[in-house]
Amino acid sequence: MAIYHLEAKVVSRGAGRSAVAASAYLSCSRLYNDYDGIQHDYTKKQGLVWQEVFLPAMAPPEWKDREQLWNAVEEVETAKGSRLAREFVVALPIELSRTEQIELLQEFIREQFVSDGMCADAAIHDTDGHNPHAHILLTVRPLDEQGKWQYKTEKEYLCMKNGEERGFTAAEFRAAQNEGWEKQYPYKVGKKKVYMTPSAAKAQELIRADKHPKSTRYGRQNPISERWNSEDQLAAWRAAWADVSNRYLERAGREERIDHRSNAARGLDEQPTIHEGVTARALERKGVIADRCEINRQIRADNALLRELKAEIKKLAALVARTVPAIAEGLEKLRSRVLIFCYQLSHIRGGKSYIQKSLSVWKPELERYAGLVQQIKEKSKERKALVAEKKELPIYHVKRHKTLAVHIAELTEDLEELRSEKALLLQKFEYAEDAGAEAFRKDIATMEAGLKKLETQEQKYSAELDKALTEYAELKAQATEFDPVELYEARRAIRPTQEKESEKQLEDAMHEKLSLIMLLSAKQETSHLLGADAEERQARQMIMRRRSTEQLKRSHLKTDRCKIER
Repeated sequence: MAIYHLEAKVVSRGAGRSAVAASAYLSCSRLYNDYDGIQHDYTKKQGLVWQEVFLPAMAPPEWKDREQLWNAVEEVETAKGSRLAREFVVALPIELSRTEQIELLQEFIREQFVSDGMCADAAIHDTDGHNPHAHILLTVRPLDEQGKWQYKTEKEYLCMKNGEERGFTAAEFRAAQNEGWEKQYPYKVGKKKVYMTPSAAKAQELIRADKHPKSTRYGRQNPISERWNSEDQLAAWRAAWADVSNRYLERAGREERIDHRSNAARGLDEQPTIHEGVTARALERKGVIADRCEINRQIRADNALLRELKAEIKKLAALVARTVPAIAEGLEKLRSRVLIFCYQLSHIRGGKSYIQKSLSVWKPELERYAGLVQQIKEKSKERKALVAEKKELPIYHVKRHKTLAVHIAELTEDLEELRSEKALLLQKFEYAEDAGAEAFRKDIATMEAGLKKLETQEQKYSAELDKALTEYAELKAQATEFDPVELYEARRAIRPTQEKESEKQLEDAMHEKLSLIMLLSAKQETSHLLGADAEERQARQMIMRRRSTEQLKRSHLKTDRCKIER
């Protein structure tokens, strides 16, 4: 089923990642990082089905080589904790063909990122054929018209004028200075440092503590970078992914759609999945056994109806008198009971079938989730140990430092991929957090318990159906001494009323409208079990013969009268 998943991450040097390593990982290639001298080799990684580098018009054409592109990024970012790239992981609709998935991804990247001046490195992974997803690695520093990197942030000085504080860049301050604006510097006032303008400090004969003027903590962002980093822009990208995916699904003639909005934003009152689970909602959409509440409700209703039917069947023999109307009423009541049993058995078997199918789909996914959690735990432990070893290792062990750095980088990318895969799987479960997986385990256990209960109900209904058929056969044997045609017509006269009563019983027990298709199927099954078709054919034939005989008698009488008159 199509699911919405768009995970946004930042590739940061401060988190132990590199843009070159991230690109090598998503493209399953071998790339050398000039910044730290580490070669990242992921050529043995499985699951790559497509990859491509996208460039805006102003970018140098040699950046089509992803190694050159990301080394250019690593070179311009000099700080130890620099943000190197932005990464998106998106789930691709499994309803689309591979070609359609690629075209969808290409259109999204070109319209949303490349047209806005970003360089994009993208790849599609699908290791098992059931989890197609794409990694999109994006540059975070804007380019100018000449293809040169622009600044991400610019120092902003907090200046004073007539008691008003305002921020200016270095270029802006040169003009503002002529208007009377002054930078603020730290001055010693007793044991404290106080920021003030040089003119104010001069009047008090204060000594400047240092030469660094007051400025904003992070500087002023490039307006393009600021927009790219905003929550509004992320929301727009999320909405755009849903729009383009739905457009391709519609073009492919699929009914499935995805929605980037939360349940609250969509005006839904229910809490998402944590109490019900994805399996329960899937069952609700099928109209069979919805969730644990539905299962329990169904079982309670079945038990109540079963007790009522059993009590009614026991009374039938005593109520039946030796008359045609009484026999007809008894037979039709038993027929109605058989109809109810057939409908309920069909309903239960349909629910069982869908639960079994759901379990066959979701249990392996749960096992895969458990495997991912274990892998993440093991690799995190291994990475922590390597980081600790590298930290304690003397600096002159250059070769060992480089080996450890390579291993740490590989583990970091492995962990990112595993976490993305786990996030995709949780999204497939429709859970936002790991805690939801425990709820999903409980849902699976509930479904298995519900399946066992339904199997028990099926056995009970089957046994009661056999009893009702036996009662019907015994009563039918008692009716052999009566006129078959008279009995048939008496039964046909009261059958509509009996069927309406049976349908009402079913609706009251199940608290829902009956399925017309299932009801018609139950009626056919009832007729088959009771041999009703043969009985009706026999009765109609007898009626036709009697009518023919009556007509023949009337004809003979008419002939006789004519002879007498002559």
